[in-house]
Amino acid sequence: MTALFALATSLLWGLADFGGGVLTRRTPALTVVVVSQCIAAVVLGAVVLATGAWSEAGGLLWFAVAAGAVGPVAMLSFYKALALGPMGVVSPLGSLGVAVPVGVGLLVGERPGLPQFAGVAVAVVGIVLAGGPQLRGAPVQRRAVVLTLVAAFGFGTVMALIAEASTTVTGLFLALFVQRVTNIAVGGTALYVSVRRGGRALPEDGGAAVVRAALPALAFVGLADVAANGTYAIAAQHGPVTVAAVLASLYPVVTALAARGVLRERMRGIQAAGAGLALIGTVLLATG
Repeated sequence: MTALFALATSLLWGLADFGGGVLTRRTPALTVVVVSQCIAAVVLGAVVLATGAWSEAGGLLWFAVAAGAVGPVAMLSFYKALALGPMGVVSPLGSLGVAVPVGVGLLVGERPGLPQFAGVAVAVVGIVLAGGPQLRGAPVQRRAVVLTLVAAFGFGTVMALIAEASTTVTGLFLALFVQRVTNIAVGGTALYVSVRRGGRALPEDGGAAVVRAALPALAFVGLADVAANGTYAIAAQHGPVTVAAVLASLYPVVTALAARGVLRERMRGIQAAGAGLALIGTVLLATG
């Protein structure tokens, strides 16, 4: 069950990242984040009301609040790092956030077997390579590296926090709703500050009409992200966090494959090799 839900997480996160990346080509990244999370919050709010999940409110929800506060900071840091580039350095470094939940798992006493340790090592190398690391060429700004590491730590922290935010399915619905509301509060504040400083909330060409036309895609991005958080929480609660975190972090492979299939982007040799290693690591983890 852990492997199944963790792999579902990587699929959902990978598709959400792909969709978000495509949307930010025309729409400001902050707007994409805020609108997609608003849609997700509305859907989750309805689920919470329908299931009576409010009765699950308790101290564990502070983990969801913390995850909701860290998430937008990590995402904005990642977007800024991508803007500074080069993407071939930023993308692989961003996937190193898996070290946070894996480290937490080891600290709380998890001791995977030898095949699983090998799977962790192989899969992490594959994840980094699947991002297409730029081993030579344009110099990397120190600020880009710092922002990327902040984003990676943030992504990993969100994984660790959301796994602790609930112990039941209905409680998970409430935790994800609280996380989304916090996301909106933090992201909305950042968007407001950006606009006050002269930034744009709407696309230069088309304005609000572009955002309205993109609502189905924005809904997909927001709901896929929510679903990924949920499947990861289930995976981490039903098996070793070290296994769940690594398998869930295969999403860069999914994003690269989606870009290949939909946008006809060519995968570099190093990315193909990384995808292969990630697959081998997955098999080791799932069968170890």
